[in-house]
Formats: sequence, C-alpha cells, structure tokens
Amino acid sequence: MVQIQSRVWLVTGTSSGFGKRLVASILARGDRVIATARCIDKMQSLYSLPGACPSRLYLIRLDISDSPETIQKVVAEAMSVWGRIDVLVNNAGYGVKSVIEEGGSIAALTQFQTNVFGVINVTNAVIPQMRERRSGTIVIIGSRSGWTPAMPPVGFYAASKAAVHAIGETYSTELAPFSIRVMVVAPGSFRTENVLKQPMTIHNHIPEYDGLRAAATEKFAALAGHEKGDPVKAMELLVDVVRGEGRAYGREWPLWLFLGKDCYRDVRNKCEKVLKTLDTWEDLATDLEFDQL
Repeated sequence: MVQIQSRVWLVTGTSSGFGKRLVASILARGDRVIATARCIDKMQSLYSLPGACPSRLYLIRLDISDSPETIQKVVAEAMSVWGRIDVLVNNAGYGVKSVIEEGGSIAALTQFQTNVFGVINVTNAVIPQMRERRSGTIVIIGSRSGWTPAMPPVGFYAASKAAVHAIGETYSTELAPFSIRVMVVAPGSFRTENVLKQPMTIHNHIPEYDGLRAAATEKFAALAGHEKGDPVKAMELLVDVVRGEGRAYGREWPLWLFLGKDCYRDVRNKCEKVLKTLDTWEDLATDLEFDQL
C-alpha cells in the first residue's frame, strides 16, 4: 500500500456551504487545512465541534474582496503555519441577483470583485511557493451557471463564473511547466445554506421587469431546500480527485469536474446548441479568407 503524504490545503469560504463540508472531508482523510472566511468567530464556533482535529486545522480571517496587498499578508500567514500550501481551493463567492439593465456596471463590479478578482488575487498570492517547489494543485469552484447564462436574473453571477472558468483554463496552461495542476469545478444545484437567498439588486428600477423579477423570486423560493444535490458527496468526490484515491483512483486528472445530473444535462445542452450553430453556419462563416493571388 502506497503511503500518501499529508497535504496542506488552503480553502476559502469555509463558514458554510461547500467550504465547511470540504474541510470536514479533508480532515477525515488525515490532511491539514487552513480554513478561511470573512467571519472568524463563525468559523471558531463551527469548528469547535468534536472531531474538528485542531492540531490539523488553522483558522484565518480572509475577505477575498480585500486588496491584493491584504490578501498577500493573509497568505503569508497561512504559509507560516506548516511551511507550504499544497492545495488551494478557491471556494468563496456569492451570487448577485439582478436584471442586467437594472444592476448595470455597479452590480457587475461588485459581483466580479469577489468572484473573479478575489480568485485571481488569492491564486496569485499562492502560486510563487508552488512554482518554487514545482508542485501544487489549484482548484477553482465555478458553476453550472457559467454554461447557462441565459437565465435571468443571474446574468452577472453567470458571467463571473464563466470568467473564472476561462481564467482557470489559462492558469492550467501557464502553470503546467511548473508541475502545478489546475481544476475547474462546475457544480449544479446542491442543497447548501443561503445559496438562493441573496436579495435582488436594483440600481435603476424599471417597472417593465417587475414580472420577470417576481417570477424569478418565486422560482428560487420554491427551489431552496429542495435541491437534489448532496454537498457532502460532492466534496468527498473533490477530495478523491485531488488525492487520486477512492472513486477517482486510476482516473486521469480532469481540467473540468462537472458535478450533478443537472449540470451534465445543461452543459450537454449548451454544447449541442453550439455544435448545431457551427454546423448550420459553417459553409458561410468559414469562407472568409483572402482570395489566393
């Protein structure tokens, strides 16, 4: 039996949702976790439960919407705990609900500050020590919404997740020469706390959208608490993949990890629409090169 060295994980957004389930799964495998969230008191209350393994768990306050300099200082503290970070999981984020015309660039900037710029700042703060050691794993939690941006009023959220999907793919190429692995995780609908309870953001009220907003609010309220996805199972699989064990043993490292039946359905639908459009317009849209002289 091969002995796997204990890994050191840095996980953002661990006071609820996927984050708190992920911490529990990591600790159960014998690895060490530096858990971060905006409210350290909430984390201290959460992880004072029996079995929290305090000798392998370190809590740090981190708001990923802070400045790059502040994030650098927090990551430096994280590095000093066990001398390295083997796995970074960019999990922290939230979803703005807004009709694009009503939210405008203000709502977009607020959404991207956390879900995109925060991911970049945390990742860039962690990369140097991974690059120096020629070893590391970076996980970016995206969303099925990045593949289904047509659904209002989560256009800004979908756009932010599509952005980090593309950023994750680029990181994968840029960091491969340093033996740093990158994985973009796209979960579907999972039963986590408060994920659908974000209020509507309206900077410019437009009455014509009242019906759309009301229908969306009713839809989210009906879905909350009835999602079919089990977040514990999802995070157990994520840890399996990172550690190369359990259900992921012997599998090739995935750039993409899609989670949930609904995610697979929606991603396949999007791909089929794209392929159909390519096939329909290929004869015209590819006949655009300079004529041979």
